[in-house]
Amino acid sequence: MRIPAQQRTVAALAAVTGIAALGLGAGPAAADAPDPLRYVALGDSYSAGSGVLPLDPGAPLLCARTSKNYPHLLAASLGAKLTDVTCGGAQTKDFTTAQYPGVAPQFDALKSDTDLVTLTIGGNDNNTFINAILACGSSGLLSGGKGSPCKDTYGTTFKDQIETKTYPAVKASLDRIKARSPRAKVAILGYPWITPAKAVPGCFAKMPIAEGDIPYLRDLQTHLNGAARRAASETGTTFVDMAAASDAHDACRPARERWIEPVLFGTDFVPVHPNAAGEAGMAARTAEVLNLP
Repeated sequence: MRIPAQQRTVAALAAVTGIAALGLGAGPAAADAPDPLRYVALGDSYSAGSGVLPLDPGAPLLCARTSKNYPHLLAASLGAKLTDVTCGGAQTKDFTTAQYPGVAPQFDALKSDTDLVTLTIGGNDNNTFINAILACGSSGLLSGGKGSPCKDTYGTTFKDQIETKTYPAVKASLDRIKARSPRAKVAILGYPWITPAKAVPGCFAKMPIAEGDIPYLRDLQTHLNGAARRAASETGTTFVDMAAASDAHDACRPARERWIEPVLFGTDFVPVHPNAAGEAGMAARTAEVLNLP
């Protein structure tokens, strides 16, 4: 019998949590147990889990952070002490400047004794990805879902923005994290797939993007994740590749299978973002890549 993907994700997290619990119970005495990992979670709405309920009561309301985001799940599995400053809408500039009044720059959370840092970032820089989604959605509606009007109009514009602006900003941010927390293990996650590789029946009703622009957006996301991968490689940062793990969990899938909520007929209050299963999938994949005790 084939186990559904969501159940496999939950099982993976349960296994990680169980291993952590066994490790804690195996020590000679509680007093001799090592200090928990000092874990700082940075990043945007994909890290904050914006759209998933319940909201984190300790988070600024504008950040729309959930207590079920992948940092909370990962911290629980590792028994780590979590400082979560993720915030919906964050760009790389919000690492060093206040994103909202009363919301400190995210890098203020980084300390010299921080052990672990995770983040997703870059998708909001220059509004590149949201502009692409909006542009392709509008073009798709006007074309009735036919052709590739978004690609025909914008060509390499969005990819050029990633290459000239987003990539250097992400790389500089990773360098600054290393400088602030030199002993920390740092991991940047790629974004889970939003669209399938090609148009599939029924997709247009949920994601009103023309059939020829579905692979165009997929290629754009590949380029964005590639920029993060390259920045990670050049700064000695771990890259958590979500491509294989999130394949067949895109926004066009049925509710029980998808990790990303669609523009229309979704279940969460923020569309085109990970749902609870998506956040769990990101946590499980990160735990697998980091291989931390």
